[in-house]
Amino acid sequence: MLRERFIEYLKIERRYSPRTVALYRKYIDDFYNFVVPLSDADNKNERADRSERENEREFMTSLMVRSFIAATLESGLSSRTINLKLSALSSYSNFLVKHGFIESNPVKRVKKPKQSKRLPEFHTTSAIDNYIGKSMDKDDIIASRDRIMVLILYSTGIRRAELANLRIGDWDIGRSLFRVIGKGDKMREVPVPDYLHNELIQYIELFKDYYPNNDDKFLFLTDAGKPIYLSFVNKVVKRELSGVEGLTGKRSPHTLRHSLATHLLNNGADLNSIKEVLGHSSLAATQVYTHNSFEQLKKVFLTAHPRAKK
Repeated sequence: MLRERFIEYLKIERRYSPRTVALYRKYIDDFYNFVVPLSDADNKNERADRSERENEREFMTSLMVRSFIAATLESGLSSRTINLKLSALSSYSNFLVKHGFIESNPVKRVKKPKQSKRLPEFHTTSAIDNYIGKSMDKDDIIASRDRIMVLILYSTGIRRAELANLRIGDWDIGRSLFRVIGKGDKMREVPVPDYLHNELIQYIELFKDYYPNNDDKFLFLTDAGKPIYLSFVNKVVKRELSGVEGLTGKRSPHTLRHSLATHLLNNGADLNSIKEVLGHSSLAATQVYTHNSFEQLKKVFLTAHPRAKK
């Protein structure tokens, strides 16, 4: 079946995450459940005798996509979710074009609903400083692991999946940087600040003694000695950042990533440098942080302006 071939393509060739693959599968199934009258047995039997090419050409049209989106809008779903559905259908359509089942991508002729821009949440530098300044038992492997995980997420801005896949050998101690494999299997080098460099040395020495049989050489393991996973990273970050003075908002790996980007920009780093550190494929993805920087500037300006309170 074509849809199953497409899902395998996403998994194997595009190397999409399991969550993204599951969402694409659902959205494409939603579309076909809408456009194909499954309850009509006669039509269903008639379609079974036709080729996949004929079925796809009948259903994957701009008119069908518009009808699907119109019904989705009426159901009250957000513009963001609708645009994700369109992205899934567009990817599937490109796959069909590539394999000769349809002549062109019909989704390109469908206007996307406007989506309000959400500024990335970030923590203040003072709140991050409060976390870094917390005391801990450096001989406690679990406490050390959790702290180093948070410090790496903030100090390097890497994604949680990139953190989970880090090996000890990915840290170049001589040059003080991590070699990170990001989206699309692209490798980038991310600098490690001095304060993190020194804590990493202590952590790895403790880690190697505690987990001598770490055959895969992962930098982080669970309490039971297994490779960490994405939800495990979420739990550690949420637990570590709880109760930190001045820290508000969402406590997540991505918020730490946003925080680093915003702090770098506010302290004079150029967008291209931030783009390379974060592993963004285009500058457009990095430019969102200029809005956060402007909001901070606006706040300072209105507080300091001599006429602002009059």
